[in-house]
Amino acid sequence: MKILYRIIIDSIGQAWQQLRANRMRTMLSLLGVTIGIFCIISVFSAVDSLERDIRSSFQKLGEDPSRNYWKYMRRPNPNYNDFEALKERVDGADRVSYSVFVGARTIKFKSSAVNGAIVIAVTQDYGDMFNIQFEEGRYFSEFESQRGSDRVVIGYKVAENLFGSINPIGRTVKIMGRNAQVVGVIESSGDGMFNPVRFDWAVLVSYNMGKKLANLTSDRLFGATLNVKAKKGYDMDLVRDEIVVALRSRRKQRPKEKDNFSINELSLLSGILDQFFGVLNIIGFIIGGFALVVGAFSVANIMFVSVKERTSHIGVKKALGAKPNVILLEFLIESIILCIIGGMIGLLIVFGVMQLLTSQIDNFTFVLSIENVIYGILISMVIGVLSGIIPAYFAARLDPVIAIRK
Repeated sequence: MKILYRIIIDSIGQAWQQLRANRMRTMLSLLGVTIGIFCIISVFSAVDSLERDIRSSFQKLGEDPSRNYWKYMRRPNPNYNDFEALKERVDGADRVSYSVFVGARTIKFKSSAVNGAIVIAVTQDYGDMFNIQFEEGRYFSEFESQRGSDRVVIGYKVAENLFGSINPIGRTVKIMGRNAQVVGVIESSGDGMFNPVRFDWAVLVSYNMGKKLANLTSDRLFGATLNVKAKKGYDMDLVRDEIVVALRSRRKQRPKEKDNFSINELSLLSGILDQFFGVLNIIGFIIGGFALVVGAFSVANIMFVSVKERTSHIGVKKALGAKPNVILLEFLIESIILCIIGGMIGLLIVFGVMQLLTSQIDNFTFVLSIENVIYGILISMVIGVLSGIIPAYFAARLDPVIAIRK
């Protein structure tokens, strides 16, 4: 163990000596490794940042996109009776929610008003279904939903424009001629590149309160949706079959009739995203791979030069009893250290570029994750092994007498 420790220390010293003695030559040789790591890790980081933004947006449809359903039914519009049928008959449902788009309306507070606020009447599980997070306040209580209490949950932009610096919670607003108390403010959805559900300009009311504002059973209403979240570990096909049976039975459809509704499965989207981002990562690795091949040859050239310059020194070591494996390991570690230095420079450049892009692009954050940093270092180590193994092998095979004479 002491011998290995000493070899590592000596190799670090020799790698540092190479950098100091031949700065220009060494840095130019490491340029290929630096560019290769930059290409690969920058693509990985960009793809991860994009994937994180998309998936965090779709998580507003539930906590686990790969295990949830987003049910959007047409022909005819889904109604509250459909909602009750699914709650009663679908054993695989963890949560079921129903929502109706009431319309774009004006909401007022004293002399302030917001025009075009999107009013949505929702059932109790809607907040959990869409993973709604709050800037202030809370969602409707079960009691408030059942009673149809005059309570509203408003979006971040609605609160900002209506109340300014005043705390909205507990304030009374007027909407569609009715007074209602604000119980919650939804956190800002932002202007992310991918945001399927935006609540910034929304006003949520309980379904039973919504019935006081509009005729929610009218066929003229559009945007009515049923949402089902499956239980964890429950077979997706079985849940789907239960939904089909429950709706067909509720709507009294005959056996030969086609379904007068459609079911959209969010887990399909998750699979498509996995394939898409997997392809992007492969493309990034191929692009960076060419630069890494050039870098590997460059580092191998450094190591061959290093072996030639220290031939007599190697001969003395072998004459004093140093085993071939010790010489091989010494040069191999030196090659790995040089490649890690090149890789770290590439990672620093990636970090700088990520910070620059984040500052220039609104509402999108590029992140160099710890995972990608580890990938970069590991790839650098592999390149160090591949580029240093042959020069190290030649150094280990040198005859001590011939080496000393040289």
